[in-house]
Amino acid sequence: MVAEISHLQQTQQQISELESLFQQQRAAFRANPMPSAEQRIQWLKSLRQLLRDEQQTLIEAINRDFSNRSADETLLAELMPCLQGIHYASKRIKRWMKPSRRAVGLAFQPATAKVVYQPLGVVGVIVPWNYPLFLSVGPLTGALAAGNRVMIKMSESTPATSQLIKELLARIFPEDLVCVVLGEADVGVAFSRLPFDHLLFTGATSIGRHVMRAAAENLTPVTLELGGKSPAIVSADVPLADAAERIAFGKCLNAGQTCVAPDYVLVPRPRLDAFVEAYRQAVLRFYPRLENNPDYTAIINERQLQRLQGYLSDAESKGATLIPLYPQGQGRRLPHTLVLNARDDMKLMQEEIFGPLLPIIPYDRLEDAFAYVNERPRPLALYYFGYDKAEQQRVLHETHSGGVCLNDTLLHVAQDDLPFGGIGPSGMGHYHGHEGFLTFSKAKGVYVKQRFNAARPIYPPYGKLLQKLVYKLFIR
Repeated sequence: MVAEISHLQQTQQQISELESLFQQQRAAFRANPMPSAEQRIQWLKSLRQLLRDEQQTLIEAINRDFSNRSADETLLAELMPCLQGIHYASKRIKRWMKPSRRAVGLAFQPATAKVVYQPLGVVGVIVPWNYPLFLSVGPLTGALAAGNRVMIKMSESTPATSQLIKELLARIFPEDLVCVVLGEADVGVAFSRLPFDHLLFTGATSIGRHVMRAAAENLTPVTLELGGKSPAIVSADVPLADAAERIAFGKCLNAGQTCVAPDYVLVPRPRLDAFVEAYRQAVLRFYPRLENNPDYTAIINERQLQRLQGYLSDAESKGATLIPLYPQGQGRRLPHTLVLNARDDMKLMQEEIFGPLLPIIPYDRLEDAFAYVNERPRPLALYYFGYDKAEQQRVLHETHSGGVCLNDTLLHVAQDDLPFGGIGPSGMGHYHGHEGFLTFSKAKGVYVKQRFNAARPIYPPYGKLLQKLVYKLFIR
């Protein structure tokens, strides 16, 4: 009872501090509502240098949270895209900030029109546990490039990394510019209820609904990156070694704990057995052993491990054939497992898997594969493997997803000049690169007229000859 009261008091204090931080940032934004390009570039330069200096500390913290996170995966999937994204934005901020000239119709001359890109104000970012560095620094980069103040709510599932990021960012940014918030789920709920000028959430679809509902109370615009069940489609003639290796890389990275990881594979029925063998060989080349292998990332915590083990038990009890690629796990290193004969009533076919389990589903015609995808909620990513360009165009035209890779997985997310975002149940809005700058900016239309006013003849009273001539010229 005493512990419960203490926890409640701590939570109330955190929420009070949260509201105070928000007011500080709002006041600071009012005092400097349009930071210069030079100021924004300096912010990003400081952030980039910090990440370069502290990369080993960050790798170690993330490794502690996962119990084993491959150092190379942290370098490849977190640090490298963060640094590249900061560099990309820094080089383009001045160009992005320039007002965009727009046309003025002949009837409204003489005048000019332009779009001015103005910072929104205070931006909230809610970070998931799977890529705690990239999914905090990525949105931070876009928000700072657009001239905003930023509050970041880190995940309670990555305590070491969350605490470290809080300490590191406090070194280079004052709290009224960038601050990091820690705390359990109830602090996250309070965070989502703040009247931000924009709120970006990355995480589960079920939580995204709550975040959007909370934001609606303040009419806060949201960007939701939610994931879902991203399919991979193998064509009838692509070399199976090519497809299997690239799908395996996308599924194995971070032990499948990636929002754009291939969630299931659609394979032509006659090629099913050959694909299973090609995939097995690819995974075992990447990770010849599971035990004590530093390259094989663990599941983040016991709760997620039990969830995935429950998916396997449920699938097997309902008739699925499980093909584990290793004899047994080690700690939270869960053996990569293929699932055949998967059906829609199995849990792993109803929820995003988010782990190293891969259902492989046969199809008879390419149209059947498209229908299978299109009958389900629209995914965050779709992967097609086949070198026929006509079939590639069919994939792009006949399916819907947040993004697509043709003959690859995951790497569209690392392209700074591509927008990243979901569609329908996999999210809304997008960011990265220029789209990130636009998401965190108000594109304000400005119409400018000087001393001479050519519109006076159309003012009331109506019925004048000149007005009738205007109607004749422009309403046709």
